[in-house]
Amino acid sequence: MIIYPAIDVKDGKCVRLVQGRFSDVTTYSDNPVEMALKFERLGAEYIHVIDLDGARLGKPQNIAVISMMAVNLGIPIQVGGGIRTIETIEIILCKGIQRVILGTSAVNDPDLVKKAVKSFGNNLAIAVDARDGMVAIEGWEKTSTFTAVEFAKKMRDIGASTIIYTDISRDGMLKGPNLKAMEEMVNAVDIDVIASGGIASLQDVKNLREIGVSGAIIGKALYTGDINLEEAIAVAR
Repeated sequence: MIIYPAIDVKDGKCVRLVQGRFSDVTTYSDNPVEMALKFERLGAEYIHVIDLDGARLGKPQNIAVISMMAVNLGIPIQVGGGIRTIETIEIILCKGIQRVILGTSAVNDPDLVKKAVKSFGNNLAIAVDARDGMVAIEGWEKTSTFTAVEFAKKMRDIGASTIIYTDISRDGMLKGPNLKAMEEMVNAVDIDVIASGGIASLQDVKNLREIGVSGAIIGKALYTGDINLEEAIAVAR
């Protein structure tokens, strides 16, 4: 299982939100590139980056700083937030970024996913962000008509090989992941599932590994010190 340290970028800074609320923001660093390099020094194998402004506005807004991460890091990064066209995917991948995450666009435009899977294959991941079991979109500010499992199966059938499953109610709360929902998702789809939301302890990491997720995204707990990244990587392995 791979541990993905999370870097959320807003206005060019490294921040964390609580349950995706833009009104509840904490800034942890003015330099997201330095934060990514710190995680790499601690042993991170992959970095998870979300352009929060892009997610809200529907078009990437922090590509310059995210591109600097790709240039300076010796490990891959995956990026999401406002990526809603094939052209945008191409631009981002050309910056040296390894994987692009589609969220809102995957819900609203399945044909985009079909084209993206055909063109970019494993360089693509689908975000399945759930609130009360339903998929949320547009920076988590709206809710779709799909259940998380229904949507994940649809994406799998289209050809997606990786989904990132977030329980929004747990995100930024440090109350542990929704293990029941995660296990249901792993059992429902035969593709890689990366868990996100609420991971707050090494026991959470162990529990997720035992469920069978391929990766775990850890955000706030790394910034508060609740989880030591090196220890989490050791548990994941």
